[in-house]
Amino acid sequence: MARHDARNWPDSTKMIGLLCLVASILAQHGTSGQRVKVEPEVLSYPGQTVNLRCAFTDAAGIQLTMITWIYEPKDGDRLNIAVFHPNFEPNYPDSPMKGRVSFTPSPPKLVNPSLQITDVRISDEGKYICEYATYPSGNEQGITYLVMLAKPQNSASIVTVEAGTKPVVVARCESMDGRPAAQISWVTTANGNDTTTSKLGAENTMTVNSEYHMIPMAKDNGKDISCLVAHRTQVKPESFLMKLAIQYPPQVTILGYDNNWYVGRTNVMLTCQATANPLPTSVNWKTMSGEMPDTVQITGNELKILKVDEAVNTTFVCEVRNRIGTNRDQVTAMVRGTRLPEKGPTTGSIIGGIIGVIILLAIIGTAIAMYRKHRNSKFNGDGPPKYKPPPPQKTNSSANRQVNSGLAPVAETRPLQNHYHSTQSAEPVTDLDAYQDGDDDDDDGGMVDREHYYSPAPSGWDDPSNAEVPPPYMHTDSDPQEYHQGPNVYRGDSFMSPAMFV
Repeated sequence: MARHDARNWPDSTKMIGLLCLVASILAQHGTSGQRVKVEPEVLSYPGQTVNLRCAFTDAAGIQLTMITWIYEPKDGDRLNIAVFHPNFEPNYPDSPMKGRVSFTPSPPKLVNPSLQITDVRISDEGKYICEYATYPSGNEQGITYLVMLAKPQNSASIVTVEAGTKPVVVARCESMDGRPAAQISWVTTANGNDTTTSKLGAENTMTVNSEYHMIPMAKDNGKDISCLVAHRTQVKPESFLMKLAIQYPPQVTILGYDNNWYVGRTNVMLTCQATANPLPTSVNWKTMSGEMPDTVQITGNELKILKVDEAVNTTFVCEVRNRIGTNRDQVTAMVRGTRLPEKGPTTGSIIGGIIGVIILLAIIGTAIAMYRKHRNSKFNGDGPPKYKPPPPQKTNSSANRQVNSGLAPVAETRPLQNHYHSTQSAEPVTDLDAYQDGDDDDDDGGMVDREHYYSPAPSGWDDPSNAEVPPPYMHTDSDPQEYHQGPNVYRGDSFMSPAMFV
């Protein structure tokens, strides 16, 4: 095993050395290739003068011996078109460019031997190589592509066709003598497709032709179709807007018959409408019976019946003709003895109207009810008090109880419904502290519940010092003429009016 590895060792060493050599050569070539500076691409039009620049950027430690410009066409052999050596005059070998090429500046310099081509032609397009002969690195070069441009002549046209069932050419578009070849596309709503062909023109220019095919139909007549031509010499595509021209025979329709021609009806009319391309040349009215009624007047495409009678009970025919062909339409009139009733509004309209009225009445009724409720509430005095009652004052409640219990008459039991409360005071008074809880013993030793009823009182009634008699609604049924007045209470003792017991 050891002997086998030893025998293979020289082979491995050779392989590694070869790889290192290849890498070194590639590195040197890449480094040296970057020292020859040229323009990657130059654009020009026929008849112009172009400059192909070339320069050696870093000549330190390198001796420049000679410069050669080489032309390589797209299809053909390489040609030397200009050579310069410092010890000799510039030389221009035989080529299609002899007499039109020269070094610039003149006399040339090895560090920047640019090439000038006058009266440039389309055939001059191709690859131009600026090659240096140097020592010790050898030849180094840079490549420039000369692209010749020729602005094309663009055009488009519509092809007039007749309606049919097979695809035909309906539009053409052409881009002539362009360099490079133009790109053509179509924009339309019509259903079709296009075909494009190219051919070589004068001085290596290109001519591009495109045709749009479709099945011509009457409905497509007059539709827009656009041809778009895009080329490198144009800032944006050139557009040609056209309209399809499809010819077809007349399409005829008779209007005006409402199935309500009755005896005695006057001034009814039929109109013959026709669309055609080209336009109709004639419009003829006739009847299937061959005789036109005496009450009929014909003006162009209009047939007017002055008065309907039995003679009108026939079939009217309108025949329209153009250059492509003839077409017709007919309508059969049925004369009635009496007039058909006019159609009223539809059921849906009636139902909708009824629903609308019901909704409107509901809205009005709701508004009236809300208004009345608001007015009754205001009239009955409902709602919060209009002013705040005076605050309560602390009094000697035990003394008042003794006085009241000594003078209080025995309560007389009466039905509750016999007592009425008046709400007609000018301004209601709310007395929240007038109610006092307390039970007094009756003469029999039992407990009697006393119920206190209060009602709004006129101004001054809640003042105990006022000597006025109670109002009439405080009278009891048993003694309508007598009033029970409570004991006198001084203003300093309490702010409440004496309690009434019924």
